[in-house]
Amino acid sequence: MSPRSNAYGQPVGPDLSGWTPRPLPPRTPMEGRTCRLEPLDPETHAEELFAAFTAAPDGRSWTYMFGERPMDVETYRAGLAAQAAGSDPIFFAIRDRATGRAAGIASYLRIDPGNGSIEVGHIHLSPALQRTRAATEAMALMMERAFGLGYRRYEWKCDSLNAPSRAAALRLGFTFEGIFRNAVVVKGRSRDTAWFSITDAEWPRVRAGLEAWLAPENFWDDGRQRRGLAEMRADMQD
Repeated sequence: MSPRSNAYGQPVGPDLSGWTPRPLPPRTPMEGRTCRLEPLDPETHAEELFAAFTAAPDGRSWTYMFGERPMDVETYRAGLAAQAAGSDPIFFAIRDRATGRAAGIASYLRIDPGNGSIEVGHIHLSPALQRTRAATEAMALMMERAFGLGYRRYEWKCDSLNAPSRAAALRLGFTFEGIFRNAVVVKGRSRDTAWFSITDAEWPRVRAGLEAWLAPENFWDDGRQRRGLAEMRADMQD
């Protein structure tokens, strides 16, 4: 599509003269087939999340997180209380319907209603939730809410050295945008940050791929997928 021009013949972006700021995401649950996202509540979620994360044999899942692995549940509960009290980020606990237990956490952050931009982050999945349908559905539900509220841009950022996070973003349908060098100091280390996004124009195809992958008929009785998410999305693009 060729760019629009102003009265001086200069190229300008698409018309958004009717644009209005988007509402903030509500602190209400998001319901899926395999998971439920619940507004973070330290009293409800601390013990289950602590148990889920400490079930890991070591602390490698904390390497790229801003915080450190907690040593006891009360320390962890206090950290959750600080997170739950803020208005940006807005945190959710991810409850796996298969077990009935909270096993992960994620948030909306850098919420910019005026420009219609919102980021998903602080994603931390316990071993019980990693590589599951519930984990993918949790991300799909958060996307659905953001774009359903009319946001134009949905962001994912991570340490550029965090290969699993970068792979997850691409698998879910995000587009890689580049590296912000020397972006953050974390745990006494310099971090380059990888940026990814999905725009509102891209969302229908991303959503269709997620819906097709998450459909019960895409899984064998033992839970194995019949077709991969990236493969399905590629077919839709063709």
